[in-house]
Amino acid sequence: MRGGRGGRGRGRGRGRGRGSAEDDLKNWVPVTKLGRLVKEGKIVSIEEIYLHSLPIKEYQIIDYFFQPGECAHPLKDDVVKIMPVQKQTRAGQRTRFKAFVAIGDGNGHCGLGVKCAKEVATAIRGAIIAAKLSLIPVRRGYWGNKIGDPHTVPMKVSGKCGSVRIRLVPAPRGTQIVGAPTTKKMLNFAGIKDCFSSSCGKTKTRGNFLRAIFNALSKTYGYLTPDLWKVTKFDKSPYEEWSDFLETYQNMKIQKQTP
Repeated sequence: MRGGRGGRGRGRGRGRGRGSAEDDLKNWVPVTKLGRLVKEGKIVSIEEIYLHSLPIKEYQIIDYFFQPGECAHPLKDDVVKIMPVQKQTRAGQRTRFKAFVAIGDGNGHCGLGVKCAKEVATAIRGAIIAAKLSLIPVRRGYWGNKIGDPHTVPMKVSGKCGSVRIRLVPAPRGTQIVGAPTTKKMLNFAGIKDCFSSSCGKTKTRGNFLRAIFNALSKTYGYLTPDLWKVTKFDKSPYEEWSDFLETYQNMKIQKQTP
């Protein structure tokens, strides 16, 4: 039964699927405008995508920006939990497996993916893709004086899912993460080194606990702090800046399809 439930091949972030990710990038044929711009090198960083709030529909876009050999902080993933779920049908009970995968680079980016499938390997693979598509930027700040690199959350943030409530509070440098193992894992993926946390509710429900933490981290860029009050310069959207390229790219694709 160990092989059917995943056995020893559950990953734990030890390089599962590195070769397949490289092969996917080589054989990747983008189907969205954003994917075409990324593959042609028109967009140089993922921060440009977040700046214009462009939806990411292809997980290869994330693989492109976080390639292990070229990126200083490659993505790491961890299968946090695998649980069986059942549905009652006329033929009996149908059992499937639900996988929760956390992903991050330890430098201000983290994601959470959930997938349910008939087989464990399929659920893990789908959860990794879902986590890459849900990758968000996490803002980091200071507890007191702005000395050195940012090390904690910039302000008090809270998140909730179901009955679970969690609050993240900035902490002095050297405090490390004060919280449950699940909280430590998510904050380490986000690159937060020091933080106080307070949680309540049914935190034993790992899925809701993970979603609550992820919800709290997504709010770090939601506050307009005084250091962001300066007048910002609005740049053109990549779709607007490279509209001529996208038009010619589409025309070339149509010409290739015609006999």
